[in-house]
Amino acid sequence: MLEYEVHARRVDAHGSLATTKQAELVIDTDLKGRDDAFNPAELFLASIAACMLKGIERVTPMLKFDLRGVEVRLKAVRQDAPPKITSVDYEIIVDSDESDQRLELLHTNVRKYGTIFNTVAEAAGLSGTLQRRA
Repeated sequence: MLEYEVHARRVDAHGSLATTKQAELVIDTDLKGRDDAFNPAELFLASIAACMLKGIERVTPMLKFDLRGVEVRLKAVRQDAPPKITSVDYEIIVDSDESDQRLELLHTNVRKYGTIFNTVAEAAGLSGTLQRRA
């Protein structure tokens, strides 16, 4: 089993700092919000995107998948009472000349083997598409 560890601390009323390994991330914990840091919901979406991108990096060499670039776009819906994310929609845009069948194979791998993807899919509505860049 793998284990992960993050340490977060309040810096002041405007933000906090999360650390892991040798990395630091400023977190928006200001009640008024701030434009220069991710708030908790945005961090949540970023972790899903990172999971998708890392999964693609992991499987493309195994599949011998030719890839020039990938972009992930996510949107979440939050309800107020009780506060929670009720759904997450994603769009994975792949810059590749691979066939539609190979694009679907890549999407299947993203859905099947992503740790964060599978965790969120079980807890909230998670749906989306993988498509070729126009």
